[in-house]
Amino acid sequence: MRVGDLSTPCLLVEADTFATNVATMAAARPGRALRPHVKAFKSTALARELAAAGHDAFCCATPAEVVGMASVGLGADLLLANEVVDRRRLAATVDSTLGSRLTVAVDSPETIAAAVAVGVREVLIDVEVGLPRCGCDPSAAGALATEARAAGLEVRGVMGYEGHLMMETDDKAAQVEASMAGLLAAHADVGGDVVSGGGTGTWDTNTWVTELQAGSYTLMDGDYARLHSPFRPALLVGATVVAVNRTKGWAVADAGLKALATDHGPPTIDGATVWFCSDEHTTFSPADGLALPAVGDRITLRPGHVDPTVALHDRLHVVRDDDVVDIWPVDLRGWDPVVP
Repeated sequence: MRVGDLSTPCLLVEADTFATNVATMAAARPGRALRPHVKAFKSTALARELAAAGHDAFCCATPAEVVGMASVGLGADLLLANEVVDRRRLAATVDSTLGSRLTVAVDSPETIAAAVAVGVREVLIDVEVGLPRCGCDPSAAGALATEARAAGLEVRGVMGYEGHLMMETDDKAAQVEASMAGLLAAHADVGGDVVSGGGTGTWDTNTWVTELQAGSYTLMDGDYARLHSPFRPALLVGATVVAVNRTKGWAVADAGLKALATDHGPPTIDGATVWFCSDEHTTFSPADGLALPAVGDRITLRPGHVDPTVALHDRLHVVRDDDVVDIWPVDLRGWDPVVP
C-alpha cells in the first residue's frame, strides 16, 4: 500500500525515525532503567517494538491500558501510575490481569482503601514534586507507606513526576535536582527498591530515578521538538487539501481539531504558516515565494502534542518513503478495563 492510498486524515509514523528514537533511548536507559509510558502511543503493537528493544516493564495511565497490555502478554511488570477511586474499574483491572504483575499508585488513605478493597497487592507511594497534580506531600509519604503495609499491601517504593519541568530550558538540571530531592527524601521514609518518575523532557537530567517513565520519545511532537534532543519527530497527520482561495492566499486541509491536539500549540506544516484549526479543517498559507497547493494535494501536519493526537485515531500507519510498511492499531483507547 502507498501513503497516497490512505484516506485522510490519518496518522503516519516515519519508520526509520521511530527506530532511531527507540535505539537512542535503549542505549541511554537499557532494560528496566526505562518504564515506557504507553499513554503516549496507546498501541500494543508499538509497545511490542519497545519490548523487542529490551523493555519489559511499562507505565499505564488508565485501567484500559493496563488490561490491554496484559491481554497481549506484555504484563511482566505494569504500573498504573494514576490514582483510581472507582472500585468497579479497579476491581475489573485486577481480575483481568491475573498472572501479570500489577502495581498501583496511591497518595491518600482513600486510594489505599480502594486498592485493598479490590485485591491490589503492590503499590507505589505517589509524591508531589512540584507539579500541582496528584501525589502526597513528601513529608506524608512515610506515614502513608506504613498505613499501606498495615493494610496488607507491599510498598515497592515511590514515584513522582516533575512534569512542570519537561519543557524547561533554563537551568533545567538544577531544577530537576531540587524536585528529586523531595522524592528522595520521601523514599528514605518509605523504603522499597523503586524510585519511578521523569519523562521524555528530563531523560538526560533526571539521574535519580531507578526507572524513567518516558513515552513521547518514541513519536515526539512539535512541542518536544524545540528542546533540541536527539529524539526526532516521527508522527505526522496526513491530510488532503480540500479548498484553495487563490485571491486571498490560503488553503484548507481536511484535518482539524478532531484529528490533532492543539493544547501544546498548533500543528506545523513545512513551508507554510498555519492560521488556525477548526473542527474538521486547518487553514494555512504557503511561505513567501512558495505556491499555493492545488485541491487534492496531499500534505502532512506535525501535531503539537503526541498523546491526545494518537487518542483521536484508530490506527498508526508506519511508513518508509511512500510505502506503508505496517499498521499498528491504537487499541488502548478509552478508560474501562475491557480486553481489546
